[in-house]
Amino acid sequence: MSSIKSILENTKRASRKVGFLDDALVGSILNAVADRAITHADDILKANAKDASAMSPNDPKYDRLLLSRQRIEAIANDLRNVANLPSPLNRIRVQRTLANGLKLTKVSVPLGVIGVIFEARPNVTFDVFALCLKSGNATVLKGGSDAHHSNAAIVALVKSVLSDFGVDTNIVNLLPIDRVAAAELLSANGLVDVIIPRGSQTLINFVRKHSSIPIIETGAGICHTYFERSGDTTRGQAIITNAKTRRVSVCNALDCLIIDRERLPDLPTLCAKLAEKRVTIYADARAYVALEESYPSELLQHATEEHYGTEFLDYKMAIKTVNSFDEALDHIDTYSSKHSEAIISENKDRVDQFLKMVDAAAVYANSSTAFTDGAQFGLGAEIGISTQKLHARGPMGLDELTSYKWMVEGSGQVRD
Repeated sequence: MSSIKSILENTKRASRKVGFLDDALVGSILNAVADRAITHADDILKANAKDASAMSPNDPKYDRLLLSRQRIEAIANDLRNVANLPSPLNRIRVQRTLANGLKLTKVSVPLGVIGVIFEARPNVTFDVFALCLKSGNATVLKGGSDAHHSNAAIVALVKSVLSDFGVDTNIVNLLPIDRVAAAELLSANGLVDVIIPRGSQTLINFVRKHSSIPIIETGAGICHTYFERSGDTTRGQAIITNAKTRRVSVCNALDCLIIDRERLPDLPTLCAKLAEKRVTIYADARAYVALEESYPSELLQHATEEHYGTEFLDYKMAIKTVNSFDEALDHIDTYSSKHSEAIISENKDRVDQFLKMVDAAAVYANSSTAFTDGAQFGLGAEIGISTQKLHARGPMGLDELTSYKWMVEGSGQVRD
């Protein structure tokens, strides 16, 4: 038996007990992990420094990889927030008694064993553990080589807390970084119930192609903001700047600004703060003309087809000029990853149409797409942003990590 299969079997066995842990105990464990993350921050940061030293600071994934005391403190706060949330388990969704006397109860239950494959984001290790524990699931983590030392240090810390509380440490396991481990995880039918990839479109496509286990797609964010002809310029500048530059390496960052042709004279104002942040703009012909006298020439380039539908994860942004509302919707429909889309408009009818017609996990009116985040949505944390429609969509918190079963109680009924 391979060592990978042994790990998966141990996780499967441990998963049978997670859903029966007392919620108060779960809360105590999560608070203890938060406390230990703070007191052992030096150990985590040393491990993270090893990973960071092997990656160029110019790599778009570098910011995602990097931990700091401030980020560890934020992670600890998220852990405590999850601890304080109500348990999603054993909730009665439907209860009825049939004419024949059978009592039916539809109740929420854990998914079981959740496999998470992710790239250089060590905070994911904390988030996934917290959400899976709180929702009664065991988890198998398959991180990339970029964050291996960080992930190993975090899982060791988590296991030490579980051991202190007398809980089976196999409810969370970290697989080796090699491809063999990924292949075994993706084919572990009967041992793993669902696979959740978090990372680039390349990673998601790989998992979709090779997994024989159901997957929930998360992560890739090709996000648009449409500045409609009635949009407020001051509000628009603030929203666009925040959506693009708040944190460029995350999946809710703005990738393409769509602007109505009638508002091209306002484009220099809308992009003024982007120049200060040194954002490279790939503009179509009309937008290029509107910007060439005001935007730094070294940061302004002509857009090509490849720039639309690109998740930049960097200080880069495309601009598309449209002649109508319908053309804007067509562009979004063609290039969107169904993550987060926004409109800036003072026309209520247009806003209502946009919110109803755009197909995405999160659709915004007059707000930055940077808010697509589990903690911001009040979920405590997230295991990912689902961009599909089956089972879950948008930030996946505790409720999205449960399924349900029907409990049927009778008194001797038989069916004709």
